[in-house]
Amino acid sequence: MPEGVMKLEDKLVADWQQPVNRWADLPNSIHNDSVATKIGMRGGTIPGTVHLNHFVPLIQDLWGMKWYEQGAISMYYTFATTHKEDVRAVMVNPTPADSTKVDAYVETPEERIVCKGSLSLGNPVETNYVASLPLEDSPRSELRILDRMKVGMECPEKDDVVATEGKGSGAYEGIVVLPTGLFQMLQAGAPTGTLKQAVGFYGATEIRIVKGPIHIDTEYRRVGKVICVGASPKTEYVWIDSQLIDKTTGEVIAEMRQFTRFMKASSELWR
Repeated sequence: MPEGVMKLEDKLVADWQQPVNRWADLPNSIHNDSVATKIGMRGGTIPGTVHLNHFVPLIQDLWGMKWYEQGAISMYYTFATTHKEDVRAVMVNPTPADSTKVDAYVETPEERIVCKGSLSLGNPVETNYVASLPLEDSPRSELRILDRMKVGMECPEKDDVVATEGKGSGAYEGIVVLPTGLFQMLQAGAPTGTLKQAVGFYGATEIRIVKGPIHIDTEYRRVGKVICVGASPKTEYVWIDSQLIDKTTGEVIAEMRQFTRFMKASSELWR
């Protein structure tokens, strides 16, 4: 078993990590202490996508390169952590099968669940966690921040998507190994002209590698579209599906479903 991975009863557990808040100085951002505390958070938050990287030692230990050829990580963010707070990734009932889905989560030392969901390899019978969640649109009358956004709208297409982070080494040289690198490539952004000013944060992310691995020095095409727009008592939210496409073959090589929330308390439209 490699360094940084431990077997604990029926679980595979990674070492404790202390993520650094590299976004603390961003204005009008939930990662900024001043902004975050004004809308009821404990302090500037670590982006939920950062916690996806904690699973990498577990993925490589259990599945290795196979996961980067056809694997998925699917997490719903449940508790926001702040600068350098301890967290660790856990995989439940891990199995080395060629096609499987396992439950997984990130926790704090106090056993607060930071994110929960699943990891999978191949084409398991069970649906990945985030893809299994119901999508609920809201009446247009309930939207103020996202009232310009509609289901079916297309995100800006990009033809020169290249990895800027997450490069592997050793056996993984030349490919993207960190989920944050895959997220950066797959993040389609909102349809042009649809967002009004508000503080947003990530609610869930599912990244599925369809035909990998994803190479570092290769240009890909990215497309995306809105699949759900809604509101809760404290937020407005949007679900966006995106795809990364091989420019030579036209094949879809990776997909992402992204859930983003916008705090009503941060917007003048709700005051």
